[in-house]
Amino acid sequence: MTNEEILMPYFKKLYNKFINNDFKIDKTGVKTADIRNCHIEGLNPLQPFLKFNGRETPKAYVEKESKWYNSCSLNIKGYVDDIKIWQQVCDKDGFVNSNYGWCIYSKENYKQYNHVLEELKNNKASRRATMIYNRPSMWVDYNQDGMNEFMCTYAVQYDISDNKLNAIVFMRSNDAIYGWYNDFAWQCEVYQKLYNDLLKYYPNLKIGVIDWNAASFHIYERHFDMLKKIIGV
Repeated sequence: MTNEEILMPYFKKLYNKFINNDFKIDKTGVKTADIRNCHIEGLNPLQPFLKFNGRETPKAYVEKESKWYNSCSLNIKGYVDDIKIWQQVCDKDGFVNSNYGWCIYSKENYKQYNHVLEELKNNKASRRATMIYNRPSMWVDYNQDGMNEFMCTYAVQYDISDNKLNAIVFMRSNDAIYGWYNDFAWQCEVYQKLYNDLLKYYPNLKIGVIDWNAASFHIYERHFDMLKKIIGV
């Protein structure tokens, strides 16, 4: 089953919420269709790019974002400073919280990736292999110096079961039309890197799945026409 086939029921559920006027109103007064506590199982980490009628992964942007993430710079300048959403959420000097590469690779955030790799290398059955993105100080950090950027990803937990590497992603909020495509591509990139690093210790390790959990998987009213194209109505 392709990732598109796995995802289609969730897009149809969002569509049904729209046609039934089952909306949530956000703080700006905009209508959103929202799947609360959304759980998507069995996504293929080797298929990072998605293609639906009406919406596909923006590969050029994903490559730009990946370059920025891997730089571990918390400043958008020279990387994504031409992207509207990052312009809107950064502080007056261009700093943000959500450089996801910084979150998992940097010494300042305790080298989350390295700890997971070492944990699974030393204990194949571990339940501790978690890359923690968000932090308690986000309540203070999100609006420093004019910033408005409360990180969306909580954490990602990795496990090896039946000799397969799996990942479980936990999100507080996930825009199903824009944010989702980019976030999923990033998680596939990290998964593939971790898998390749683990092959040095487990040569017969197999590819598993990514399971995705979002407290809010949602779509904004302005993207309703795009949603209709995705599901073919």
